[in-house]
Amino acid sequence: MIFKNRQDAGRQLAKELSEYAGLEDVIVLGVPRGGIPVAYEIARELNTRLDVFLSRKLGVPGQEELAFGAIAAGDGRYLDERIIQAAGISGAQIERITQATKERLETRALLYRGSKAPLNVESRTVILVDDGIATGASIFAAIRALREMKPKRLVIAVPVAPVSTCNWLRPLVDELVVLYTPKDFYAVGQFYDSFSQVSDEEVIELLRLAEKVAKESPGEDCPEDEGVSATQKAPLYLHQREISIKAGELQLEGILSVPHRAKGLVLFAHGSGSSRHSPRNQFVAEELHSHGLATLLFDLLTHEEEVVDRVTAELRFDIGLLAGRLVDVTLWVTQNKDVNNLPIGYFGASTGAAAALVAAARLPKLISAVVSRGGRPDLAGESLGSVRAPTLLIVGGLDEIVISLNRQALAKLKCPDKDLILIPGATHLFEERGTLEQVARITAEWFVRYLAQSGKLQNIRETA
Repeated sequence: MIFKNRQDAGRQLAKELSEYAGLEDVIVLGVPRGGIPVAYEIARELNTRLDVFLSRKLGVPGQEELAFGAIAAGDGRYLDERIIQAAGISGAQIERITQATKERLETRALLYRGSKAPLNVESRTVILVDDGIATGASIFAAIRALREMKPKRLVIAVPVAPVSTCNWLRPLVDELVVLYTPKDFYAVGQFYDSFSQVSDEEVIELLRLAEKVAKESPGEDCPEDEGVSATQKAPLYLHQREISIKAGELQLEGILSVPHRAKGLVLFAHGSGSSRHSPRNQFVAEELHSHGLATLLFDLLTHEEEVVDRVTAELRFDIGLLAGRLVDVTLWVTQNKDVNNLPIGYFGASTGAAAALVAAARLPKLISAVVSRGGRPDLAGESLGSVRAPTLLIVGGLDEIVISLNRQALAKLKCPDKDLILIPGATHLFEERGTLEQVARITAEWFVRYLAQSGKLQNIRETA
């Protein structure tokens, strides 16, 4: 049995799940990224809600494609003791890999949902969907996590899975729906005519469409052509992808997100010991996207440098190095055809704020606005007096030491538009309820004001 594509597989699965159509207590959870197009078709046909459920395998060090276990949203974790013993993986390695994988899951959750809370599954019928199951490790972790959330009924629905995996999983759920259980199973993709990679933007757009379609009659405003994804009809993002950036002699990794009709681009300079996967920066970036601003979150350090910095903590305070990297990335952006016509702003956190201010001082004609979140602008030193871009400093109202340092820096800034805003009840990391939302909203307003203004001035100059 061969499926034309994931949409075809989803429609066939929906027929097998027709008994759940129209029931108010049913929700469909898709495993991203490949499971979402399948789950979308099911949710559309059943006229029910769709959400993501994140799970990810834990890869053997040096052989990451080989899973020694998996984790899922919540505290679901499965460990294969046989592989752990055979590969000689230590307890410390397991915890390190688990923590790193959990951080990636948190980043994905922010990317896909933004500030929205996940759907509540308690006392509801949950249909968990993927585009296929191989070993079953990730699904097993998801099952364990979902059971802790106390659904009324748990159904696993996939187009294809090997017999052995089905026999293992069937006793763990209330119902297992599999369209095809081949004897010769090598990989999920062998049972699809088209099995191209699903992009993050398609996941996001399908979730948005599903939220709308669930309130309407099945099939309305939905793609009908075989193999045509929803994002080809109504794209939320023009571009959203992982990229590699040439900065001098180095290659830095980043995430470029360009919403439709973007009015500006914000480069993120992350804080001490952080990276492009910072959940807080991802949260702020999502808010900027909703205001029509493109973002580039990237690593200021290479992987090798990050390893050294975790031990020495020296590179994160090398403001000259970090600012130089930010300048290089900014110049790279001006040559990138996707965003080279957009006015540019900097968003810096912790020591990244100092790097952003130094870079802004070096590139006064390119940088149109700067925002610092819980930053150390004082570390920018003499460069503060050379910054010309409108600069906003945001600090937690309970972060007394950093407040003092920001006030000193504000006094040294000579830019015509500058401000210091304190978020009441917030500490340094803005972990208190609602405080990061305030940061994101204020940041978006600052960039919209000054980047839009800069864009208008640029258009006037170009047409003069």
